[in-house]
Amino acid sequence: MTKISHGYIALSGHGFGHLAQIAPVLNEWHRRYPEARLTLQSVLPEAVLRERIAGEFTVVAGAADFGMLMVNALEVKVTESLAAYRAFHAEWEERLAWQDRLLREAAPDFVLADVPYLTLAAAARLGIPALALCSLNWADVLAGCCAAEPDLAALRAPMLAAYNSAVVFLQPTPSMPMPELSNAQPLGVIAALGQDRRAAINRRLGLRGDETLVLMALGGFDMRPPLEDWPELPGVCWLTPPAWKVARPDMPSWAMAEDGSMLDLIRSCDVLFTKPGYGAFTEAACNGARTLYVERDDWPEEPWLSHWLLEYGNGVKISRQQLVSGDLAEPLRALLAQPARPPVVPTGVSEAADWLERLLTLCPAHGLRSGQI
Repeated sequence: MTKISHGYIALSGHGFGHLAQIAPVLNEWHRRYPEARLTLQSVLPEAVLRERIAGEFTVVAGAADFGMLMVNALEVKVTESLAAYRAFHAEWEERLAWQDRLLREAAPDFVLADVPYLTLAAAARLGIPALALCSLNWADVLAGCCAAEPDLAALRAPMLAAYNSAVVFLQPTPSMPMPELSNAQPLGVIAALGQDRRAAINRRLGLRGDETLVLMALGGFDMRPPLEDWPELPGVCWLTPPAWKVARPDMPSWAMAEDGSMLDLIRSCDVLFTKPGYGAFTEAACNGARTLYVERDDWPEEPWLSHWLLEYGNGVKISRQQLVSGDLAEPLRALLAQPARPPVVPTGVSEAADWLERLLTLCPAHGLRSGQI
């Protein structure tokens, strides 16, 4: 870089998985260029952003996308999502003008989107070089959920045009197929690493040390199983979210367990109990945790996430009925019986930062378009 750069980061408001992808890349960028400026557009709580992203950055509160509307962590509101996309695109020019204004005010050197297409469309119109980074895109997710809709092609057209306007669309491993992107570039796995604090957790909770410690994390949407009705499993301790307020001695809140981060908890536990999601699966596999996960077969990205986890990590899928009943003794036994795979190395973090360097080196002036680097 010839000068201190200013990056504008547009983050999807659909859950925490997009933050799990982008934060390690921004932290590597900060490590390489501690004086670089960042502006982050997001609707996630600022405290959550600052917990994951190192260094100083400016937050612009605003949603450039909504992904898919959700009933809970597992179920999509398909009809409502389709209506929301129709309304969004009916106001396309007004929304694009709003995003244009935010970018003009920030005056960044580059845009990195995970993965709001509105921001990419605005960057293209203003001639700001942009990268997209995500394991999915909303055009293909919408197609997977609403394949029979007569106006699907019309809805997807501006989405695909915006995604293809990026200089490169970086696809971290594992990603869903994106056959209609002309600028796709595969990367290695992206995940952040935690520290093993198991000894401190055992002391804090009064555990012997030979228990199976299971961290329960079903994502950023409210979804609490009926844990009071679950059978007790001897030798299993479940770490539960503080908001769940579970009154069982075998289900302490993770707030009681340790003062470290969620990444430290993943690194320290034997099993992560979760739903299919990029951040959950890669953080478990890269931190050496086994994964017990609830089926999410109607989510278009799920098959590729599951196939990757079962090939490179340790995982067992359970049904939604098992989530309700707590009939988990056999799935846990099967999971713990698997030979432990070595932790996956998250090479995609440095690879994505390399692409940012390449972008700024080869297009110091605005105006470069897709396919030119």
